[in-house]
Amino acid sequence: MSFTRSKSSIAMSMKRSVIYLFQNDLRLHDNECLKIAQSKGNFLIPLYCFQPNHFKGTYSFNLPRSGTHRTKFLIESITDLRANLQKLGSNLVVRNESPLSTIKDLVKLCQNSEAPVSSIIYQKEVTSEEIDLEKQIKSFCKEQSIEDYPVWGLSLFHKDDIPYNKKTIPDTYSKFRQGVESKSEIRDLIPTPLTLNKLPPIKGASLGDIPTMEKLIGVQSYMQDNRTAVPLEGGESAGLKHLQKYLWDTDAISTYKETRNGLLGEEYSTKFSIWLANGSLSPRQIYHEVKRYENQRVSNQSTYWSIFELIWRDYFKFVCWKYGRKVFYLSGIMGKHLPWKQDKIAFQKWCQGETGVPFVDANMRELLHTGWMSNRGRQNVASFLVKDLKLDWRLGAEWFESQLLDHDVCSNYGNWNYSAGIGNDPRQDRKFNMIKQALDYDAEGKFVKTWVPELTNLPANKIHVPWTIPDRELQRLEFSLGQDYPKPMVMAPEWGRHTHKTNGKAFQKNAEKPQRGIDFYFKSPDAGPSGQGSAGGKKNQRR
Repeated sequence: MSFTRSKSSIAMSMKRSVIYLFQNDLRLHDNECLKIAQSKGNFLIPLYCFQPNHFKGTYSFNLPRSGTHRTKFLIESITDLRANLQKLGSNLVVRNESPLSTIKDLVKLCQNSEAPVSSIIYQKEVTSEEIDLEKQIKSFCKEQSIEDYPVWGLSLFHKDDIPYNKKTIPDTYSKFRQGVESKSEIRDLIPTPLTLNKLPPIKGASLGDIPTMEKLIGVQSYMQDNRTAVPLEGGESAGLKHLQKYLWDTDAISTYKETRNGLLGEEYSTKFSIWLANGSLSPRQIYHEVKRYENQRVSNQSTYWSIFELIWRDYFKFVCWKYGRKVFYLSGIMGKHLPWKQDKIAFQKWCQGETGVPFVDANMRELLHTGWMSNRGRQNVASFLVKDLKLDWRLGAEWFESQLLDHDVCSNYGNWNYSAGIGNDPRQDRKFNMIKQALDYDAEGKFVKTWVPELTNLPANKIHVPWTIPDRELQRLEFSLGQDYPKPMVMAPEWGRHTHKTNGKAFQKNAEKPQRGIDFYFKSPDAGPSGQGSAGGKKNQRR
């Protein structure tokens, strides 16, 4: 398919074309880039590039950078974006190559038409790989006398509206949140355009096909696991529909603070992060819709907490803006050199959910099979990797990057810095007690039974601690620990403080308690890995 050439194009003289490079802003609503691109010229070229380096190996350990779940979701998102552009009289140019080379080709094609490219618009990013691309585009634009126009649009609070500059971003979330909540305002939504400028009349220019999963990552088909908590599609249309459902159709947001630590089901948490990650949903759209809900239905701790989580997301964006490449260093943004291990066998057991710790394994298997894991699960499995197994935190970060549907580079690497004790955490000795957490949030073992079915026939009170079941009882159950299910890789001493809760009346009492709505942590007498380890210097740079 070629760009449309109108009959009146012969009479046109030196009109302007504008390229809008979509990246992590795959939507038409609340999109300042689109508004500016529409106003800058006579023709609009919406462009998306499936960048080949996004489908290769991760930086440090060569894991698949974009796994099956997120690749499928991205294809759905781009398909939806193209359809929505078509409804407004435009279309999406798609390429399976680097943005810079594509931009160069389009500029060259437009030079021979009546509408040369005058501006290139794109959303401003904060991590180094994306910044490097921006520098390349800027340099090319300068050579060609084309306007380079980056636009800030990835956060709830605009960077120009927060009470901090790049160097003064606080190193704790609480201080950042208090500052922006007291001194900053969230901007109004940018209206979705009713129509868009046409594509320029260029001979021989192809729109390009949206690639298949097989072409991108070599996977021919995708089968959704029927146990998934996210039976959801990619794209702006699905994201807006989910926002409508979570607020107005089900009122689920009104109980979010009480349910957010759930593990099973679609509505225990917002799931907004899946669409926020690639920009199919705008954080401001969510904020203003929550505020409208508060005005019309109810305003409570749960509705506020959904905004509180959006501010967390903002915080990691601004942390990455402040610290740049350091977020990818082994020593983290704090420059702490700790003696991490790189035991590949232990790492694979963690990835596959074969650690012998049921609560960890259930969460890791859910991630592997669906691309999703609850926030509660993420905190626990991260703590297990870095504090119990003492493995290099970047292994976990890159596995999450590979598998998560909602992978956001700032949130992912910021959180792993946090979990590893090398980032924005005022309590550097934070450690999760796997048994306490399991009994607090999966008291009856329903989540574990869902994802670790080989444990289904074990007594409910022992499903989180199968190693405490007497041999005689295991024989009666025809269950062999070490064969039917792995023995635990490690046994943290603090776990024993809670195994008594799996006995008789203590178990029943624990199971009857309401699900926790706040976080409980074990403060280890050992502050975790310490001492001098491998430096996270420039040789460890990523992005």
